[in-house]
Amino acid sequence: MIPQGSGRDTRFPSLDIVRGVAVLGILTMNIVAFANVPAAYLNPTATGPASALDTLLYLAQFVLFDGKMRGLFSVLFGASMLLVIERAQADGRSPAQVHFARMGWLLAFGLAHLYLIWWGDILAQYALVGMIAYAFRRQATHQLIVTGIVLVGIQTITMAGLPVAVAAAQEGAPNPAAAARTLIELERAFGRPDPAHIAQQLAVYRGSYADAVAFRWRVYAGTPWNALLQNGFETLAYILFGMAAFRSGLLTGGWERRRLLWLATLGFGISLPIYLLLAFYVAAHSFDLHSIVLAVLTLPVPVRPVMIFGWIALILLAVPAGSAIARRLAATGRMAFSNYIATSLVCTAIFYSHGLALFGQLHRAELVPIMLFVWALILAWSQPWLQRFSNGPLEWLWRSLARGRIEPLRKVARATQ
Repeated sequence: MIPQGSGRDTRFPSLDIVRGVAVLGILTMNIVAFANVPAAYLNPTATGPASALDTLLYLAQFVLFDGKMRGLFSVLFGASMLLVIERAQADGRSPAQVHFARMGWLLAFGLAHLYLIWWGDILAQYALVGMIAYAFRRQATHQLIVTGIVLVGIQTITMAGLPVAVAAAQEGAPNPAAAARTLIELERAFGRPDPAHIAQQLAVYRGSYADAVAFRWRVYAGTPWNALLQNGFETLAYILFGMAAFRSGLLTGGWERRRLLWLATLGFGISLPIYLLLAFYVAAHSFDLHSIVLAVLTLPVPVRPVMIFGWIALILLAVPAGSAIARRLAATGRMAFSNYIATSLVCTAIFYSHGLALFGQLHRAELVPIMLFVWALILAWSQPWLQRFSNGPLEWLWRSLARGRIEPLRKVARATQ
């Protein structure tokens, strides 16, 4: 795909299209987190037995989307981060000043999103990891890939402690009382929470908005910092992979269809059979706690990046350049920040008490029409907005804050001769 614009305003339609798919795709998983207790995100039996249809939907989500869309979003964040740094250098501005101002304000946005809107924020982690990723900006493409692979390996080793901890807690070692408490907390996070915990969650998000904010502040206050320790290696790896994908031309339209077909075939050919085996394993073990932490959280870590790049290639192959859907997706991707927050606002209005108060009332299959409705809204508003304005509303605010001045938002009509 040919770059659009010139100089600092150059855009890469392929980058925007993939980002647009990621914005939509991440809701395939997040819709469950908006609608139900956190454990339901990972476990279809978290709040009770799952129907055959709900089980099939969960397994499809796990195989194709779980972690992949988040990873895709992270890869694109890395590519965009490097693009902004290189543009700052080309314009004679301080890349460090530009980058850290952006990350500082992104952290503020992420914390506001976390405490005021929804517990599942990812922006704060991107800001924190993005600050670290700046140190790798000068690495060559192959160095970025190697560093990313090493980080994925570290993340795999880190996650391997989780199934070990579950096994130890189930055996009551080393202290039975402490092990019992640990097992309760692990079940609440990844397995089948106790009825009292479920009741507390339902009461919070069916209660007042003030109660929900107070609860998030009390329970999730340390989430960005804890997440940095728990999966920061993986997020940094994906950001570096994104920088490499940008430099290699994969995300800027520089790869011919033959190379993309090879990448898609390799990506899905390696990862899909492994994910299907993991899905069979977790279903065969009735989604118990140990199978979830082993097959859903730990073993996919080294395989996930392979499917993520398979997805990138598949998207670029499947979306015809210049088509109506390509333009819609590119507009969605250009407004990824605004659309991400808008998704949270719409979904919390549907599920929380300040809106329709449907929290905890719908099965997984019943969430699909709501997800499609939100997709339709995003696709419908992004392109018309960008026909009138140069950026999405939050992209404009972020840029203005980071630059310390009010940037133009409305497009200026070009004079005709």
